[in-house]
Amino acid sequence: MQGPRGQQNPGDNIHETVGAYALGILDDAEATAFEAHLATCEWCGQQLDELAGMEPMLAALADLPAAQGTPAIGESLSARPSPRLAERLVDEVSQRRAVKRRRGMYLVAAAAALIIGGPLTVMAVNGGGDGGTRTPAAMATSPAKAAFQTMTDKVTATDPKTKVKATVAVESKDWGTHAVLQLSNVKGPLKCSLIAVGKNGERETVTSWAVPGWGYGIAGATEEKAKSPLYVHGGAAFTPNQIDHFEVMTFDGQRLVQVNA
Repeated sequence: MQGPRGQQNPGDNIHETVGAYALGILDDAEATAFEAHLATCEWCGQQLDELAGMEPMLAALADLPAAQGTPAIGESLSARPSPRLAERLVDEVSQRRAVKRRRGMYLVAAAAALIIGGPLTVMAVNGGGDGGTRTPAAMATSPAKAAFQTMTDKVTATDPKTKVKATVAVESKDWGTHAVLQLSNVKGPLKCSLIAVGKNGERETVTSWAVPGWGYGIAGATEEKAKSPLYVHGGAAFTPNQIDHFEVMTFDGQRLVQVNA
């Protein structure tokens, strides 16, 4: 049945949006759609006027545990608006706030996955009758290590004084050279850089990192994490044939090892 100025029956869903609109929890598209309806609906305009100043109360009620039930809450609001409308408003607000909380949790979870998911997890696809179910493979590794394992152009050197061992793998890119360093037998704490030295004498920093106190690639180390070498990667504007050698330098100017290109 049509009401004044062509609005629908007050029980229709569009009218129940008035509570969420009053709280300001509609998204842009929903708010725009409701405002278009509001321009021709006297009933919603009246309800919006009645709800003026009630936002804090409705927001608090919407956050109450569901076990307390909304009918009793609706009765407590029997003066303005009516009990039935109050129940619908609280239900509507509760549902929309719950949806927004879930969306927020999904975004946080996605962000956390990106932050802590630096190592690449290799996925396998099983054939056969399961329709190609995706299952995690047994191995996960860092991007630098994964790249190092696939690159074929590698040179290794060990410094006779520092005993630091380095292997540099390189591959040509349109923008220059992608280089991956495998570093072993280095103790910290240190801050270091991998420097590409061109045949023209120019120096470019490929990447930099910190070495913790326990070090990397230490044979016979008591701490398990100190036994594995360090893998870091970066890029230089040089093409591979323009590079003379690489140097691993500390921030205070000590050269730990040099690797010819």
